[in-house]
Amino acid sequence: MNPLIDTLADGAWHSGEALAAASGVTRAAVAKRVEKLRELGLDVEARQGLGYRLSRPLERLRQPGLQAALPGLRVSVVDSIDSTNKQLLEAPASDDPQFLFAEFQTAGRGRRGRAWRSPFGANLYVSLGWSFAAWPPQLTALPLAVGVACARAVQAQGLSDVQLKWPNDLYAAGRKLGGILIEHRGEAGGACRVVIGIGLNVAMSGAQADGIDQPWIALDEALAAQGGASASRNALAASLMRELVDMLQGFEREGFEPYRQAWLGYDLTRDRAVRLTGTPTFDGIARGIDAGGALVVEAEGERRIVHSGDVSLRLS
Repeated sequence: MNPLIDTLADGAWHSGEALAAASGVTRAAVAKRVEKLRELGLDVEARQGLGYRLSRPLERLRQPGLQAALPGLRVSVVDSIDSTNKQLLEAPASDDPQFLFAEFQTAGRGRRGRAWRSPFGANLYVSLGWSFAAWPPQLTALPLAVGVACARAVQAQGLSDVQLKWPNDLYAAGRKLGGILIEHRGEAGGACRVVIGIGLNVAMSGAQADGIDQPWIALDEALAAQGGASASRNALAASLMRELVDMLQGFEREGFEPYRQAWLGYDLTRDRAVRLTGTPTFDGIARGIDAGGALVVEAEGERRIVHSGDVSLRLS
């Protein structure tokens, strides 16, 4: 199946006859393979007399180039997997730091077990396994520091309008651009291992996003609105890896404080009306974050401190 994806990746028309001859199969077999590609979320067009093409060119992730971006670290790229986070949670910590990219996920997960749409090659799906020698200070604020690293990587692609929504979402033009899911193992006072999962919308089409129940945006759309060119998935992936490693090395030494001001600069909800769902649900005005990364909300004449994992935040 991979050779067929590579052939169609240029976005040009390819006749069924030529595809069959190149693969040594019948045209009927090619048609069946095309249906398999559609099951992966690829938008394959078919037209009599022309053959097949992808609705837009596809940039595959290239492991050698990504590995060269961070020599000495383990970098893997797979075509299909259940969940990059799940696989790295089961991988040996002795291989950390290790990155795992997937072109397609069958069981991608967001925060609180929400499903994450993962059409083949449309976005960026990556997890990083990282072992701290000791429990780092302010570990609960790590998702916010990761958000800063992600925002910087996106900005390196030319997008000026990027914001962060507490505690773990990236936004552009008021719509969700990406999300972060962090899982950790270890005991306070001892060694600690984290697996950081990141999903960034890069080139996803409306058809590929069918079923998403919240406003979303792809990086390419956001760049186009600024008059910019489409993003390179490989360049974005390499930039993201470098930003994450640099941030984690600093976080291990100094905790969240060096990233707090940067996060506040990206804050989507600062001084805006918000609704927090939990026990109980309440409305208020977001007033930034405290030194530990907790959300500060002004409600009913008092300031409430909301900790990561206790509630979800929604713009009212």
